[in-house]
Amino acid sequence: MLWAGMASAYAGEVAPAAAEAKDASDWHYGGFVDSAYLVDFNFPDNHNFRSRSTTRKVNQFALNMAQAYVRKDLSEQSPWGMEFGVQAGYDANEFAFLQGEQKVDGSDTLKHFSRANVSYLAPVGRGLTVTAGLFNSLIGYESLYARDNFNYTRSWIADYTPYMMFGAKVSYPISDEFTATLFAINSYFHLSHPNDQPSYGFQGAWKPTSRFTLTETFYAGPDQTDTALRFWRLFLNNIAEWKGEAVTIALSYDIGTEQIAGRPGDPRAFVMGGSLFTRWNVSGPWSLAVRPEFYWDRNGRWTGNEQFVKAVTSTAEYKLSLEKTTALFRLEHRFDESTGAAGGFFKRGDVSPGVPGLTGSQHLLLLSLILSFDS
Repeated sequence: MLWAGMASAYAGEVAPAAAEAKDASDWHYGGFVDSAYLVDFNFPDNHNFRSRSTTRKVNQFALNMAQAYVRKDLSEQSPWGMEFGVQAGYDANEFAFLQGEQKVDGSDTLKHFSRANVSYLAPVGRGLTVTAGLFNSLIGYESLYARDNFNYTRSWIADYTPYMMFGAKVSYPISDEFTATLFAINSYFHLSHPNDQPSYGFQGAWKPTSRFTLTETFYAGPDQTDTALRFWRLFLNNIAEWKGEAVTIALSYDIGTEQIAGRPGDPRAFVMGGSLFTRWNVSGPWSLAVRPEFYWDRNGRWTGNEQFVKAVTSTAEYKLSLEKTTALFRLEHRFDESTGAAGGFFKRGDVSPGVPGLTGSQHLLLLSLILSFDS
């Protein structure tokens, strides 16, 4: 009661305009429209980028994503927060499950939600943050949304780790340099439904300086119909980032394994991938980004095809800002090479009726425009 009285007295001394600005600063809203034209020089008849869940459409105009959101930030003065967002577009169709996985009921509707969570900053020690609902994934460096990334197309490790999580997480800053997070979620991909048991994980984020951050995230859970412990999926995501005034460099490395139930001998699947993210703000609105990467799906458990992929992506960006509106223009070239028993990319012509032909490599050239409004 004493604290409430003091707070009321203080509020009465603040000028109305300042009070309104303070209240408004907690709330944010906005949205964006993301469109692109990707030229695939293999000219596949089905217009698809094989083994991908984002930027799948080639040689045609694609509205890849449109999103609208509202968010309330939390603080010691206002400990409750929330996020809510909706989305649509090609990139919203297949991002939340692996090929062949059973989907949750209503997934065709649920895929259009980008955020739906509440959070609370509890007055415990340095501040314990509890979040429940649909929130941004703790695994991975890149976002589902191209506007948040250095390059327009996403890396292979991004497409096959969760972009979002559904469940609950608890974060606590153990020190000024280290933050620990525990989470319990419904599944590896939030719109897949292999069983009714939850999955679990831990993240440690170490920031010894203002420029360097090291993040380790471990996931463990049952992602098959058989939920026996020996069939659990284990996954480790490692990220090291150095952020300078004009240059940012990040290295992300993933490794995962899972013993496959129902196949002869219950074989153990492995996946491994790495990406080097680099971005240079050349001058003012101009930036360049380069991303070499590799991805090995030994058993085809993640991509649906046994393959080893190497890729290099180069991006030039021009950013035009006017008050709260931003236009991002990106010109990007991407080269992918896929080898292995089931590797390859679609090309023009069928090997038999209804069976597209494959080739070992692919060049993409794209132009994209992302229009954003953020309060």
